[in-house]
Formats: sequence, structure tokens, C-alpha cells
Amino acid sequence: MKKLLFILLSAGVALSGCSPAQEPTKEEVLQVLNQELDYPRVIDYDIFCSDPEHAKKLLDAGLETSGLVLIQKTQKLKDAGKPLVQFTEKANPYLLPTPEKDKALNIQKVKIADQEVSEISISQDGEKSNTVWVEYTTVYKNITPFSVLMKKDLKEPVKQKAKFSLSEEGWVLQN
Repeated sequence: MKKLLFILLSAGVALSGCSPAQEPTKEEVLQVLNQELDYPRVIDYDIFCSDPEHAKKLLDAGLETSGLVLIQKTQKLKDAGKPLVQFTEKANPYLLPTPEKDKALNIQKVKIADQEVSEISISQDGEKSNTVWVEYTTVYKNITPFSVLMKKDLKEPVKQKAKFSLSEEGWVLQN
């Protein structure tokens, strides 16, 4: 009887070592998504301050009326190439650091919103125990008045899908 119990225990230990890999936790998935895909991230927009089309777009969006920008509606020949758009003090919290090469071209980066992962669901890939599919939802937070320049509705969550596989280092995002 003792031999039978020993054999059963030994078989149980041996078989448990061959069990399929466990799914990653939501915390592990979130950590990998944040690291690999740079979440949470700042969504920005380039405003070409010397471009009449951009000036018109800002004017049509009501950003001058709301006091965020000043737009020079007419320009003399001697002022050609100078910025048509100037940002007010009210816009300062939304202005982002702009590279020097962009500044030389009168381009200003503005913050639109922050994008972050909000929901995660994990499902096993049918045949492969070391692969899982992750569906995650991103949402936009801290939406700024400059968001009217974007064509997409930032109030709607965005559903995305990613494939993860188990490696020696742990769960990794597949490209």
C-alpha cells in the first residue's frame, strides 16, 4: 500500500511539472504594455504658427474666442514668414516642449490628452499554452481645449488586441 501511495505521489509531482503555463496576471500585462508601448502617454498636436491654414483651423475651432491663442488675421509683406498664431498665458499649461528644429520653423507642440490603459482581459490561445491574447482598452484623460483640433472623439474608449508569449524572461509582447 505504501508503494502505491508513493508511486501516486511521484506521478502527481511529475505531472504537475508538465502542466500548461499559467496565464499572466493583469498586473504583469499592464506592466509590459506600459513598458513596451509607452503607456500612459501624452497625445500631442503640432501647430504650424506661420501657416495660414493652421491659423484658420484654430480660428474655426474657437480657440481665439476662448482666449487660448491670438491670431493675426492680416499680414504685411514685410511680416511674411512670421508667426500668425501666438499663444496666450491661458494656453501655457497645454504647451509642450518643442524641439529646436521645430521652433525654428515656428511649430509648437500642444497637449491634447493623456492616454492610458483602463481594462484588460486575457484569453488563452487555443492550442498553445505559452501564448495568450490580451484585449485591452485605452481611455483619454485630462482632455485639453486643444482636443477640438483632433478628428477623433476622445471620449470614446479604444479597444486593442495584443499577443503575449511566455519566454525565459517571462511574458513578452509579440510584435
